[in-house]
Amino acid sequence: MLYGGAAAAAGLAGVGAAWFKYEPKVFSPAQTTAVESSFWGLSFDTPDGKPQPMRNFAGKPLLVNFWATWCPPCVEELPLLDAFYQTQKTKGWQVLGLAVDQPSAVRKWLQAKPLSFAVGMAGLDGTTLSKSMGNMAGSLPFTAVFGSSGALLHRKTGKVTADDLAQWVQLK
Repeated sequence: MLYGGAAAAAGLAGVGAAWFKYEPKVFSPAQTTAVESSFWGLSFDTPDGKPQPMRNFAGKPLLVNFWATWCPPCVEELPLLDAFYQTQKTKGWQVLGLAVDQPSAVRKWLQAKPLSFAVGMAGLDGTTLSKSMGNMAGSLPFTAVFGSSGALLHRKTGKVTADDLAQWVQLK
């Protein structure tokens, strides 16, 4: 009985530690402003090597999705994000998929499954960038939603759902 209680206590401590480790970090307004300012000054190459400055996306709501070709939940959610873009682009919404991957792998994947929204190459730096936006575990997929003012309005670690998109479209 003593061993069972000790095991249960250890298990609960592990769950608590895991929750603390993966609990979304809350940023102060100053930290959020710094993230937003630096983000809009960045530029990412397209999979074909053409520059894609973030300032070109400014002034309209933007959903940024960090993904990789080797990440099953990432590739599973891309058709949903593509459908969202197709239905919401006339309402001003933009979508940018930032690939944490090799350009050759992304080009090959896009040839087989084209996307109608913009794709940029974040490479391994994408993990650092997503962490600066609140993805403390650095896991994929990760999605950040920016309003038309450029403010970071929402972030999610894990696979996006239709319910998420329905809520986010209200944020503009």
